[in-house]
Amino acid sequence: MDRPRCETPTFCRNERHIGGPRNEMQVTDWWASEKTVWDLGPTKQGSHVYNGHQSRVIRPLSPCLKKEKEKQIADHSSASLATPKPSPPRRPATMAGRPPFTNVDSATEADLRRRGLDPHEVDRSTEQRLTHICTDLVPALPASDPRRHTPLHKILSRRAVTDPARNPALPAPDGVDRLSLLRDALLREILCRLPVKDGARTSVLASRWRRVWLSTPQVLADAHLRPKGCGLPPTPADSPAIVAAFSSILEAHTGAIPTVHLTCTHTNAYQAQLARWLHLLATKGVQELVLVNRPWPLDVPLPPALFSITTLACLYIGLWKFPDVARLPPGTSFPHLRELGICSVVMEDGDIDFVVAKSPILETLNIHGCNKGLRLRLVSQSLRCVQICSSVLEDIAVVKAPRLERLILEGLRSNAGGLCTRVRIGDAPKLHALGILEPGNTMLEIRDTIVMAGMKASSSTMATSVKVLSLNVRFANHTDAKMVPSFLGCFPNLEALHIISEKCDHQAGSARMNLNFWKQAKPTESLKSCIKVFSYREFRGELGEVAFIKFFFRNARALRTASISMANPSFMTFSMDEATCKAKQASNNMASRSCEMVLLGSTGPEGGSPWSFKRGTDYSFEDPFSAALLNSSSDV
Repeated sequence: MDRPRCETPTFCRNERHIGGPRNEMQVTDWWASEKTVWDLGPTKQGSHVYNGHQSRVIRPLSPCLKKEKEKQIADHSSASLATPKPSPPRRPATMAGRPPFTNVDSATEADLRRRGLDPHEVDRSTEQRLTHICTDLVPALPASDPRRHTPLHKILSRRAVTDPARNPALPAPDGVDRLSLLRDALLREILCRLPVKDGARTSVLASRWRRVWLSTPQVLADAHLRPKGCGLPPTPADSPAIVAAFSSILEAHTGAIPTVHLTCTHTNAYQAQLARWLHLLATKGVQELVLVNRPWPLDVPLPPALFSITTLACLYIGLWKFPDVARLPPGTSFPHLRELGICSVVMEDGDIDFVVAKSPILETLNIHGCNKGLRLRLVSQSLRCVQICSSVLEDIAVVKAPRLERLILEGLRSNAGGLCTRVRIGDAPKLHALGILEPGNTMLEIRDTIVMAGMKASSSTMATSVKVLSLNVRFANHTDAKMVPSFLGCFPNLEALHIISEKCDHQAGSARMNLNFWKQAKPTESLKSCIKVFSYREFRGELGEVAFIKFFFRNARALRTASISMANPSFMTFSMDEATCKAKQASNNMASRSCEMVLLGSTGPEGGSPWSFKRGTDYSFEDPFSAALLNSSSDV
């Protein structure tokens, strides 16, 4: 006769069924410091009862039975490995044999075809952008609550009593139900270690577990709620099930939900539900919110309810249209917001300035994929790091930012008029790392003075706090090359210089002009006495590159570490052996006798891997650009 069903949920590290009824399965004790195997024995008369449910006895296995059960586990593992697993269900193909669209809707598909564009190619590139946003830009989804980093047996050893009849970490020879003796605080420690879907399932086993789960803080991500068997990437067909599950959890859960990531839902068809979710999250104390819309269309308005959540400490939004800030309530503010990320969001001038002004303790501002000419005026008492990547930036003015340490401008694109990006450095006394400036496409202005080629540096054109500088230079362009000494002269205390060499079409006579220019150029004071670290990426052995490296090495007296990274020959045509030989020859005549020089190869794409916001805000690296170099190079 089958044993009665146990109402107490059991947790196990390996979820293999040994055979027979489920209530005879073996588990590895999840909370014991040693891997003790326990037998869930049949229910006996007089066993412990709670909430009207009878639970089973948990007792240690005898040595003989333990050996037999371990053999069963091994046999079961072998059988599982020998039995081929069924293939996961495939997504249905279209009539043309292509997979269905993951982002493009029918109206957009028709419009793209009318314009002579391939909607499948547009869909593919859009998914690449979404993947980059979700993997490299937004914060990583916490694998667990921070408490999960502490082994559970250590928590139990601190909190459990010493009475063997009541201590879950000790054997219970008297047949007492050990799970039922755990206090609610310990049950929450167990539940917070489970994915939200699995945690919710435990609530159907016993009313006590349901009560505990409903009050346990949760990490809620729609990626964990996708229907079983769905492939990647998510499609609009996945959204109904995700929305239903997400709504059910938010409505039922009464405890705090500090972390929420919404990255897999096509929200255009569920704007009413999204507004409701945001209202609920405002009452549940959400602190980290990642809200990425699955297009199309690309201009889905961001729900105004977002601006009523005052508990946010970290907010990332992607692929939305920013609301009209003039229509937001006058009391709108983010009093606890420390980190803000804006990715591929349609905005108007002044929108970002509005949010920064409403965030009195904001430390990190990250912007990616802004296609409209962006104009920023930074006035903040709290900002430490600003990163703007893959955007059209017309003007950024650091007006007053007394705590700003890093200003990173990477992969900037020119606007339709081809105008330069204007970078104005005003009151920023702690600015430590600056880059990636492009001498040919950046108009640098320091304290109302525009830096020009050949201009002699003065106190009014110097940013003395900057110790780390990164430049993207087209050395084959003489106009760009002759701006480099002028830029270096603005930073007299520079200690680390990072150069990225950008390939461009050779101008007539530029090679000879560059060669003569670097022979006659005068070194700056920072080059002669301050720079200790130097890196050069995307080296191809061109004449202008070699001339600059020779100029640098024969004047850098304080240099301690130097590296030259070759371009990846898979992406451009040049002789790797010849370039390596030229790099070695250029480094023969070094002014510094204590410099360690290394040659590196590149395994990444042209220009290096896409910038990651995590790289720029990792303060364990004093130099964020050296971290980028380590991630993209290998020994030659």
